[in-house]
Amino acid sequence: MAKIRNPARFSELFKVDASSLERAGVLNPTLNADTRLFIDPLLLEGSSHSEMSKVARHAYLKHFTNAIALLRAAKVKDDTDTYWRNVRRLLSFPEIKGTCLGYGAESISGSGSGDAMTGQVLETAKAIVDLGVQDPDLFVAMALFEDNFGPDRISDMTTNIIFEALLAFNARVLPGLGVPTEQFNIRLKNGKSYQAMLPRNSYAKGNVPVILVPSDILRDLPIATDWQDVSDAASKSAEIRSRVNDQIAQLWRSKTLKDKEAIREWALEDREAFETLLQMIHGADRSAYDLKGDPRGEVFWRQLLVDLAQKQPLEIKHPAQLDLAGVVAVVEQIVEQFRFLIEDRRYSEELYYNGEPRPEKSAQMIFFAAAHSYCKANNLDITPEAETGTGPVDFKVASGYHGRVLLEIKLSTNNKLVRGYTRQLEAYKTAEETSEGYYVVINVGGAIVKKKKALAKLRNDAIARKEKASPIIYIDGLRRPSASKR
Repeated sequence: MAKIRNPARFSELFKVDASSLERAGVLNPTLNADTRLFIDPLLLEGSSHSEMSKVARHAYLKHFTNAIALLRAAKVKDDTDTYWRNVRRLLSFPEIKGTCLGYGAESISGSGSGDAMTGQVLETAKAIVDLGVQDPDLFVAMALFEDNFGPDRISDMTTNIIFEALLAFNARVLPGLGVPTEQFNIRLKNGKSYQAMLPRNSYAKGNVPVILVPSDILRDLPIATDWQDVSDAASKSAEIRSRVNDQIAQLWRSKTLKDKEAIREWALEDREAFETLLQMIHGADRSAYDLKGDPRGEVFWRQLLVDLAQKQPLEIKHPAQLDLAGVVAVVEQIVEQFRFLIEDRRYSEELYYNGEPRPEKSAQMIFFAAAHSYCKANNLDITPEAETGTGPVDFKVASGYHGRVLLEIKLSTNNKLVRGYTRQLEAYKTAEETSEGYYVVINVGGAIVKKKKALAKLRNDAIARKEKASPIIYIDGLRRPSASKR
């Protein structure tokens, strides 16, 4: 979860109906914090937008076909070789601001690919090409075994390659949205420059445009980094199963990336091994992220934040002063309102996707959405994943140095639920020099009775030792039948 204090979406800044963006097939980005979604090059061909399926896909294939030709021709792996020097330039992907995608916290700035990363990719790519592999997708396949070559790198790489197609997509879509634009002269660190009419991101530092991205080329993890999808494809193919050794087959079944080196050694054994890896990736499910259902809770809470402020306002009883006791009083009212929304206003539905609980961070962002406007009204700062020095606590609500209260929001299905009460929350309180914290447990199933007993024992034992023991608050997040079905 990023440290998002005051999220601002494109639709709100430019007064565009969010449904218009959905109909146009466009992500509604948050302009002052990245959305944790990524452009996946393997989705380009199936996009419903011709700028992606034709222009961008062609640019992607051409770029890496050229890179492979240069790698094959290179005789020396340093810049004294003209071919090596040119392919290094082709595989250098500077940061492009504007798409608002990735892992950014309180910013929309990415990292791009640095010299060390480019050198690492070059070395491995050269070894693969020397095996005789010529598939342009070999570059994304490396994400399964190269360190520091994750979703953000693949997304940055693809953004650079298809940038002109993205600008063409924006040129077509923006006029229909009625969004004000201005001319931007975009110059990248690799020397390329572009001119485009785009909206200005007034939340970003400097002269930064907003570059809208088609929703059907986005995934929460690109296919080549989604181990589960790749291993599922492998398990369903008898041909693939017959071509991998027992050690690698075990890795597919365990769906783990812990032993990247073993995968690397196998993939670089020979041409057949690497092409088997590519076959696994190509056989994986090529579906874009379901923005409407939002299984991982990446975007839904941003709309929820707006809806709750308008539909579920909360009048907080103002304390006489916002010292520690005053902040505690406000926090308790916010937690009670959160309980009310989940238990009595059916916001428990937001905890689930297709009947299964969304990830815990999704529940935490529902709390953030509920608490944000209430804190703002009381001049309090609510910080998701505040860094304490011993690790990130879920939330910190603060007014000055002395008025700090910490909150941990957990699902009952969390395997570390009991351990987190003492090993996380109390340690965070010590680091933050505050005595006040709350452990909020949302029941979505699991062995809740057993865990409640264990938590009660921990708290009672602490009280018996005359130690400060944080309150544990339980919220019933189990799905309820609608009124018509009761």
